[in-house]
Amino acid sequence: MLRAKTAPLVHNDDEHTIRIARKRFVRRQWARRWLAWRGLVATLLVFGLLAGSVWLVFFSSVLAVSDVKVEGNEVLDPRQVRRVAAVPMGEPLATVDLDAIAARIEGLAPVLGVDVSRSWPDKVRIAIEERVPVAVVERDGVVRGLDKDGVIFRSYPSAPDDLPVVRMTARTQADALAEAAIVIGVLPGDLAARVDFIEVATIDTISLQMRNGRTIFWGSAEDSENKAKVIGVLLEAAPKARTYDVSVPGQPTTRR
Repeated sequence: MLRAKTAPLVHNDDEHTIRIARKRFVRRQWARRWLAWRGLVATLLVFGLLAGSVWLVFFSSVLAVSDVKVEGNEVLDPRQVRRVAAVPMGEPLATVDLDAIAARIEGLAPVLGVDVSRSWPDKVRIAIEERVPVAVVERDGVVRGLDKDGVIFRSYPSAPDDLPVVRMTARTQADALAEAAIVIGVLPGDLAARVDFIEVATIDTISLQMRNGRTIFWGSAEDSENKAKVIGVLLEAAPKARTYDVSVPGQPTTRR
């Protein structure tokens, strides 16, 4: 009786062991297959992500240009900047030619420098550095700003009180204005305040007309710092002179 009852139990244990072994074998087989396919699946996923990203950035309208932001402008109207920039609205932001936009904006007279960049997800940012006037130029009744490089870049309804006035002739060229700007830059504050206007004909014929009617012949902008020191001494030493010539600072002259 006891032997007849234990025989089926041993048989059932064997079948259970076999089933466990088969399951483990199947799992090992699946594991081997997954190891074989895992690299390919990962490659396909990466490729899909890259392809989707390329399409999203370069071809879709999701990241297309919808606005242009202008910063740093005071003289320039932002509408003028946008018009000259000619940013291709509606095109993918990633494909916009930033250098071409910057080149167009640099053609505007008030622009000293410009930085054009992408502002994700859908804007072009234009940061402008405008020229700063160091004087105003009067010609034919028109008053315009002159920067440190001698560039005329903006208009004024009248000459501002805080800027010296430059008067030019019909033959005055841009290089002469640049020389005048250098002279203005080295004038001491007390001397500059006494100047009525600077007269410029050529690069070698720059003169200062003082508010008291006196004239200072400056010549060119060469050695201007030394000339500024010399004229300071002359004005003190010869206060009754009508003209002062420091065009050759080593040999200054005065005349009544």
